[in-house]
Amino acid sequence: MMSMMKFAIGQSVPRTEDPRLLRGRGQYVDDFALPRQAHAVMVRSPYPHADIKSIDAAAALAFPGVIDVLTGADYAADGLGNIMGPTPYKRRDGSPMFRPPRPAITNDRVRHVGQIVAVVIAESVNAGKDAADLVEVDYDPLPIVLGTAEAADVGQVQIWDDCANNESFLFESGDRAATDAAIAAAPRVITNTFVINRIHANTMEPRGALAEYDPGRDHYTIYSGLQRAFAGRATLCKNIFKIRQNQMRFVTGDMGGSFGMKGAMYPEIPLAGWASKRVGRPVKWRCDRSEGFMADDHCRDNVSTVDLALDDDGKFLGLRVRTNANLGAYLSSGGFGPPTNNLGGLAGVYTTPAIHVEVAAVFTNTSPTSAYRGAGRPEASYILERSIDMAAREMGVDPAELRRRNMIAPEAMPYKTPLTFIYDCGEFETVLDRTLEKAGYAGFADRRAQSEAAGKLRGIGMSYTIERAASPSSETAELRFDTSGTATVLVGTTQHGQGHETVYKQILCEKLGLEPEDIAVIEGDTDKVSYGTGTGGSRSAAIGGTAVMQVADKVIDKTRKIAAHLLEASEQDITLEDGKFVIAGTDRSIPFQEAAVAAFNPKKIPEGMEQGLYEFATYSPDVNNYPNGCHVCEVEISKETGEIDVLQYTVIDDCGVELNPLLVKGQVHGGIAQGAGQALMENIVYEETGQLVSGSFMDYTMPRADDFCSFDISAHPVPTKTNPLGVKGVGEAGTVGSLAAVMNAVNNALESIGADHLEMPLTPPRVWRAVQGAMTAKAAE
Repeated sequence: MMSMMKFAIGQSVPRTEDPRLLRGRGQYVDDFALPRQAHAVMVRSPYPHADIKSIDAAAALAFPGVIDVLTGADYAADGLGNIMGPTPYKRRDGSPMFRPPRPAITNDRVRHVGQIVAVVIAESVNAGKDAADLVEVDYDPLPIVLGTAEAADVGQVQIWDDCANNESFLFESGDRAATDAAIAAAPRVITNTFVINRIHANTMEPRGALAEYDPGRDHYTIYSGLQRAFAGRATLCKNIFKIRQNQMRFVTGDMGGSFGMKGAMYPEIPLAGWASKRVGRPVKWRCDRSEGFMADDHCRDNVSTVDLALDDDGKFLGLRVRTNANLGAYLSSGGFGPPTNNLGGLAGVYTTPAIHVEVAAVFTNTSPTSAYRGAGRPEASYILERSIDMAAREMGVDPAELRRRNMIAPEAMPYKTPLTFIYDCGEFETVLDRTLEKAGYAGFADRRAQSEAAGKLRGIGMSYTIERAASPSSETAELRFDTSGTATVLVGTTQHGQGHETVYKQILCEKLGLEPEDIAVIEGDTDKVSYGTGTGGSRSAAIGGTAVMQVADKVIDKTRKIAAHLLEASEQDITLEDGKFVIAGTDRSIPFQEAAVAAFNPKKIPEGMEQGLYEFATYSPDVNNYPNGCHVCEVEISKETGEIDVLQYTVIDDCGVELNPLLVKGQVHGGIAQGAGQALMENIVYEETGQLVSGSFMDYTMPRADDFCSFDISAHPVPTKTNPLGVKGVGEAGTVGSLAAVMNAVNNALESIGADHLEMPLTPPRVWRAVQGAMTAKAAE
């Protein structure tokens, strides 16, 4: 039940962090500054694959304002380690998967454009850039491999001597034998190959790092936007600097977006710390926008062959997927995750009895790939939902009807899919029907006729997607009160635009009756927060929020005892109502904050009670939760230009209990833009020489507000019992659904003139060529 309090769970209150951020009073990485700080500029390889024969930094060292020039030889001599990560899978032969050694700076060979070969430390950024141009590196270029589909082909260039066929690992899930049998016996099999292109996160705030080494304490302080501060500190201390974790403080600050891109450990972060120790001064590195295109991890980049088997009535019998996933030249910290962790989404909300998926992870001479909003969820959902639309077209069945015939019924819950997921709740057909009605689906034929009369194409597409969120992992919350009765909550999550501060305050205001101004929120500082897993995978509301709720309960338990003592009543007769401890059945009460202040006065607390009010809670769910939703997109296409106009976009999401409906809509809104951006325009392009063509916003198209219509976003909450708050993650839902919905809508328009399936991105030139080809073929009939 929604609280009647103004600032509480379920209320659409504006974000409390926005005023300071919008007024330029945030603390992003570049806002941190230290006395005597120097500046680092990275010297990066212009070659995608080459041996380094020599590096001559003499001219750079002599340049005015240059403090030092560091190379891979210096890094090795100082005994620093590699950027590491888990290796959970195996190769085809059963041996452990291949994770190549990745020092923060190379000294023998480069394997992608933009790899760091030297670091210039200077008094200013401009002096560092000028000196970087003077570093002479003698390269011996080598052959390259770029394509995802052919990277593992026999005879291809081998990037790593110890990695045959450029294949890091082979991952399988599902029942191969049952799926093969179902497909072999099926009366109808729809087979397609889908290319999910490579894109870039392009966060509003580029990456950066500021590091200070204190020789007196043998201690590093590093400021850098990273989604998991404690995991980042752990890998830096254990694998690279080889020091104790209490010898490093890691501070994330206000991150201006991440979407997974700032989830990995990057070379520049340890390089800044190492450089600070070498030169005896704080060192800052700030990534330029164009530099980020080659220095940041990219994402997506899969090629999948899909077989969907159906019976004559359109019932799904089996789904088989074979994917090549491009890792880039190196395996990023968690780069194995996006191709494998969320393949359960291939089951969708359907009763398909047999599914098998196989993923071959391959290396190429390109920038490494890692997570991006959805991290495998949009890819899996796109493959499935696009295949369903193509099956509907071949069978002459309405796409909505084909989905409806195969949907899991609410009474089937809990429902175990063939790909590990166990859904606890959901009303899929109800959400589908509500969305179709709201989108005016039944009247689409008339609207298409109007567009055709105007000489344009019109299409409608849908998706019904489900994903796992908040996978089991721990999160912490510490709630400290001071002697005035105001509170500070320290949470192990890290914010980068989600509105954590607001939601955590809402939970505490509802539980304790505080005003939001009475609460301060701290995240992303390993010296202040005890521990935390961080943010990612749509986990913060369900796990971080529950930890905040539980620590509030601990505070209530203690202050109830104090209130009972002050009111001279039995603790069992005391209840907390709207910020007051009340003796049941009477009008006697004291405010919660009065009890909180009393906790610091030994004369006002029960005998034997410890003074002060500070509690700690850790929460980890036992299972995932499963947000789901239906998206319907309607587009119009100009035959003359190939330009796409998104006319209408309707979505109804089930993300369980909405702690703040306004923020939920904001998350879905942004997610839709990112999924639609990939479908329509975003694209990382390497030319055949391995050079990055789309290396700036002149060549990499970003979605703008005028590329879209206003999104109609609604909710159909089905609370989950997988966490005490009843919430389901929503951070990635918009992207998961929109990639498939937009692709289906545009292809639906093209199908009306007989065009074949068109791959992403659906740029105007590509669409125009498809239209002209289809019209020419039709005229020739």
